[in-house]
Amino acid sequence: MGTKNMQMSKVGIIMGSTSDLPIMQEAIDILTGFDIEIEVDIVSAHRTPEKLFDYGKNAHKKGFTVIIAGAGGAAHLPGMIASLSPLPVIGVPVKSRNSIDGWDSILSILQMPGGVPVATVALDGAKNAGILAAQIIGTNDQCVLDKIITYKEGLKLKVEKGAKEIK
Repeated sequence: MGTKNMQMSKVGIIMGSTSDLPIMQEAIDILTGFDIEIEVDIVSAHRTPEKLFDYGKNAHKKGFTVIIAGAGGAAHLPGMIASLSPLPVIGVPVKSRNSIDGWDSILSILQMPGGVPVATVALDGAKNAGILAAQIIGTNDQCVLDKIITYKEGLKLKVEKGAKEIK
């Protein structure tokens, strides 16, 4: 069992533009529900590269434990952040209006070169990104781990209830 951190863990949630916010809101909501501190920002790999470099190089110095990065189209944000940061990065491919059925985003985030991993969730899967970030934090924070256990038990009960209702 891990030890409780003296400083509360924090998750950085970034996205390429405000149009990604409706999807990324699911990560915000799940982490807020687990009482995990978050900081949300817009960081565009293509329009604000200086901000991207600053964010990636300094996130671990600002108390972040995990970074969730969502992007659509030519989704370079998660990979570029992963190339700059020692922190785990969870990529959320977003099906944007200029996307080719979301495959461009999925492959841009998923197909990282060796040495620069990005944990990639499903297309528009920000909820799972939030849960995965909480699980990473839970490895060293018993309070968060207990909340994950309770959450998963709730999923099980919901399925069992649904099964009873159809019989």
